[in-house]
Amino acid sequence: MTIANGETPAIHFESVEKRFGDHVVLKGLDFSVRKGDRVTLIGPSGSGKTTILRLVMTLEEANGGYIYIDGKPLTHREVNGKRVELKEKHKNEMRKRIGMVFQQFNLFPNMTVLENIIEAPVHVLGVPKAEAKAHAHELLEKVGLPDKADAHPSQLSGGQQQRVAIARALAMDPEILLLDEVTSALDPEVVGEVLGILTDIARDTDVTMLIVTHEIQFAREVSNRVLMFDNGSIVEEGDPETLFNNPKEHRTREFLSAVL
Repeated sequence: MTIANGETPAIHFESVEKRFGDHVVLKGLDFSVRKGDRVTLIGPSGSGKTTILRLVMTLEEANGGYIYIDGKPLTHREVNGKRVELKEKHKNEMRKRIGMVFQQFNLFPNMTVLENIIEAPVHVLGVPKAEAKAHAHELLEKVGLPDKADAHPSQLSGGQQQRVAIARALAMDPEILLLDEVTSALDPEVVGEVLGILTDIARDTDVTMLIVTHEIQFAREVSNRVLMFDNGSIVEEGDPETLFNNPKEHRTREFLSAVL
């Protein structure tokens, strides 16, 4: 599967459907994210944005359609017109390529900051412990917490915990980074420093980012594409400049006037 310029997209959704009971969250969703792109999903709560990230992270399973990562099926593939689930071993291999930073940090409380960061590289990727530790210290430097390696999450502020969570996601050297409302649980005064770190990552790396945020200024600075969602469908998409300054759709204008 290729997109317009012949390259394989980093993420591709093909007719993806997701239901929770009778409630349809995503209806035949089709969209692609090119490698190295920073795509931000905006829209009202309950419009399906976080569900998209959870599907890519395989924390939820689609009820129909297919998701591809770098051209490879993520959880299901089509065989003789039937949708066939792939083996757990394949799914685990695919998961290694994706990092996610959650709203609620999700750090292991019984581990130090350093242990939180090296846990997955050592036990999932098989990185030697000394190498994982050296990389973890570099990442702590990058997120502005070089002196917190031996602290436990309970000793850190919310903003510091979220910075550790960012370092932990980056420790896996992911091709794709998913960011789910990463500032919504933070005090307003620390939101800027967390977004600053993510802006630096966007500028300094070629990691593909799929972002759900209500921070419109952050979306402006980081994204090269913004998708407006409502009721599980894409209402409008465009570059940040056009979509935020001159939206075509009434629903987009309505949403932006409420959040800006």
